[in-house]
Amino acid sequence: MRRLVLPGILGVALCIGTIYAADIVVHLRPPALRVEHRPARPGANYIWVGGYHRWDGRAYVWVPGRWEIPPREHAVWVAPRWESRNGGYVFVEGYWR
Repeated sequence: MRRLVLPGILGVALCIGTIYAADIVVHLRPPALRVEHRPARPGANYIWVGGYHRWDGRAYVWVPGRWEIPPREHAVWVAPRWESRNGGYVFVEGYWR
């Protein structure tokens, strides 16, 4: 019995990880990006991270842009985007490169 406990726990953990890694496919085309008014830059080190539409399970919701300090020198912001995939649209998170 003890030999089955650890493999069983690892199997459950792998299944849970797979569930969270699954893409959520939205069958409604995302709206066009909004033209945002950028407030004054709060400091020389700040980079503008533009807004985007997120899916809340029923509709697209606008998340406004913001000024952010990069995590390291020479980091570049890769904007989030919606990709056409699996017969719908899948959200790809933005990240610092």
